[in-house]
Amino acid sequence: MTAISVQAQWLLARRRPKRSFFETFIRSLIILCVAIAIVLSSIAVCDGHWLFAKGKLFGLWHFCTIGNNSALKCVTNLTLANVRGINIGMTLARSMVAFAVVVAIFGLELLMVSQVCEDINSRRKWSMGSVLILFSFLLSSTGVLSFLILLRDYITFTGFTLTYWCEFIAAFLFFLNGISGLHLNSITFPWNRIRKN
Repeated sequence: MTAISVQAQWLLARRRPKRSFFETFIRSLIILCVAIAIVLSSIAVCDGHWLFAKGKLFGLWHFCTIGNNSALKCVTNLTLANVRGINIGMTLARSMVAFAVVVAIFGLELLMVSQVCEDINSRRKWSMGSVLILFSFLLSSTGVLSFLILLRDYITFTGFTLTYWCEFIAAFLFFLNGISGLHLNSITFPWNRIRKN
């Protein structure tokens, strides 16, 4: 056997088998949903007004009250809200939620790179991206829960703003797509190993 034929057989053995259409479609949907979750979470963090109750608008960055002429008067001094521990609590909430967006962006990048540059490490990149998406779910849900615990006396179901629901849905999408990404990788990996053998 010549060196060229040995090398050709080695390359054929190492070549990655083609994915099915269904697997590629599901991976593309996961990437799309993660991107949507990042956009929703970014909107929720940037706007930051999450709860309207008793004539007050509570946010991650501002505290607002309604003036005499029905105009909102917003201040960045959150102690004016007269809620115990609001400065530390809001700092924790906005830090967790903002950090969740950053972690999710890195996770999304790994997911996309694993699909664009298919090599022997693409499944590892996909797994790492899915783990980062799950970590962003933990950070996001920690921020949302700390906000709820801090303002538990003001919470009404109709008081939550649209940007709060954006963050809530984003956290749910982070969880769903992180779990789905890991599960998809685990159920498709054994088949590829059998094909290689």
